[in-house]
Amino acid sequence: MSKPEQVLTIEPQNELRFRGPFTGAPVTSYMKLTNPTNHKVYFKIKTTAPKRYCVRPNSGVLKPKEVTEIAVCLQPYDFDPSEKSKHKFMVQTLIAPEGDNDEYPQDVWRDSNPSQMMDSKLKCVFENPVASTTTTKGTPTTTTAKSDINVTNGKNKGTGDTVKAPKPLLAEGDTEEKLMKAAQEVNQLRVQESNLRQENLQLREEILRWRNATLDKDANWSDQPAGSSSHMTSQLSPTFTSVAIAVAMVIVGYLLGKLI
Repeated sequence: MSKPEQVLTIEPQNELRFRGPFTGAPVTSYMKLTNPTNHKVYFKIKTTAPKRYCVRPNSGVLKPKEVTEIAVCLQPYDFDPSEKSKHKFMVQTLIAPEGDNDEYPQDVWRDSNPSQMMDSKLKCVFENPVASTTTTKGTPTTTTAKSDINVTNGKNKGTGDTVKAPKPLLAEGDTEEKLMKAAQEVNQLRVQESNLRQENLQLREEILRWRNATLDKDANWSDQPAGSSSHMTSQLSPTFTSVAIAVAMVIVGYLLGKLI
């Protein structure tokens, strides 16, 4: 019996890209999960190389029309081209049963019917710019000086005054060193952006937990219309979100300025 079709919208659909170098600092790729249905959906993330990656969050629940972002962090290691086709991820999902009011039940996966589970697989793609630059090492560079010979009435003028001296070229070692420095700077900027996005995810989780705790204290919360909450919730949640967005915009603007 075939498994049911995946109900979540997963971006990207087929692959996660990681851009090196991979030895200096963790490299993070992001996955967005969207629940377009009217059902609550549980999810968890699996990988064929659990020691290589840190996934946050690696499981959770999506309410109807809700969206979440998953940070997949590749830990620093010596890149091995033979492993590039071995790393894969799987997003496993399950529609919550009728009458399920728990946010994170402990045994939802254990008691579920395997035929009701849905899964989507993504492969990992590694881009290593440092490896591509080092392959040119040892290749001799040859230059050809063009002689400026003018022919007039079948006679050649002397070339001693017309040949222009070639401009000095950068040594191959200097070029490679500059490329390495540029790659390291790009990697540092990427790490800063990754840290910022993870802090934003933490803020979202804290706001969500705080909001749920506030709603649980209100005995009549189920009678309130959708979108209504206490006055304090309506003020504090946008404040934290606005601060996170403002900090993200400042850092991203700074990173774009350095890259340009």
